[in-house]
Amino acid sequence: MRRENLSSVSEFLLLGLPIRPEQQAVFCALFLVMYLTTVLGNLLIILLIRLDSRLHSPMYFFLSHLAFSDISLSSITVPKLLVNIQVQQQSISCEGCISQMHFFVLFGCLDNFLLAVMAYDRYVAICHPLHYVAIMREELCVLLVAGSWFFSFAHALLHTFLLARLSFCAENIIANFFCDLTALLKVSCSDVSLNELVIFTEGGMLFILPLSSILGSYIRIGITVLTFPSTKRVYKTFSTCGSHLFVVSLYYGTLAGVYFFSSSRNSSDKDIIASVIYTVVTPMLNPFIYSLRNKNIKQALEMFVYKVNFHK
Repeated sequence: MRRENLSSVSEFLLLGLPIRPEQQAVFCALFLVMYLTTVLGNLLIILLIRLDSRLHSPMYFFLSHLAFSDISLSSITVPKLLVNIQVQQQSISCEGCISQMHFFVLFGCLDNFLLAVMAYDRYVAICHPLHYVAIMREELCVLLVAGSWFFSFAHALLHTFLLARLSFCAENIIANFFCDLTALLKVSCSDVSLNELVIFTEGGMLFILPLSSILGSYIRIGITVLTFPSTKRVYKTFSTCGSHLFVVSLYYGTLAGVYFFSSSRNSSDKDIIASVIYTVVTPMLNPFIYSLRNKNIKQALEMFVYKVNFHK
C-alpha cells in the first residue's frame, strides 16, 4: 500500500477569524494586548517562583510548568494570527502547518495533565495535611511533571504520524486561524476514519481520565471540608476550588466543543470562537486566577518590586 503524505499540496490557506475588514485593526490590537498579557503575566509568575524561596513548594512548582505551557500554547497560534491580520497573507507552508499542529496538541495535552496534577496536590494538602510533605516529596513532583511531558509528547507524536499518512489534494483551505487537527482532517481527501477513531479513543481517554481525577479530587475536598466545617475554612477552600473549577470548565468545555462535538465535515463560527477561548483567553486568565489572588504570590511580587526600586 502506497504511503501518502503532505507533499500533495505546498501550502494551506487559513481563513482566519470571521471579522469584517474595518474591524481588523481593532481585533489585531485586542489580540496583541491579550497575547502580551499572557506572556508577561506567566513569565512574571515563573520569575517570582524561581526567585522567592517561600514559593519553592509543590503547588508553585506545578504552577510554573503550567505558566510555561500557557505561554507556549498561546505563542504557537497568536503571533501567526497577528501577522495574517496585518499583511493579509493567510498562507502557511505544509511543514509549518503540521509543526504548528504538533506543538499545539503537545501543549494542549500538557495543560490537561498539569491541571489534574494541581488538583491532586490540593487534595493532598486539604485532605491529608499531616502527611502532605511525606506524600508530595520532590521525587514524586518531578515524576508527575515528567510523566505529563512524556504522555503529552507521545500523544502529539501519535497524531502527527497519523496525519502524515494522509493526502491533501485540491482542497487546502482551513476554516480556522491556525492548523488545528480536526480542521486538517476536514480538508483531507484520504480516509480519516482511523484518525477520528484515535481521537475518540486515545484522545478521549486522555480527556476523561485527567478530568475524572480533577472532579474526584474536588469531591473529596468538599466532603472533607463539610465533615469538619468552619466558616473560614469552607470559604477559603471553596474560593480556591471555585477559581480552579472555573478554568477547568472553560478549558474542558471548549476542548470538548472543538474535538468531540463539532461536525466532522462542517465548520462553524462557534468552533472558531471556542478555539479563541481555548488558545487565547484561558492562557491569559490563568496567571490572574491561580496566582495574582494568591497571598504568597502577592508578597513575592511586592518584595520583587521593592528590590528593583531599591537597586535603582
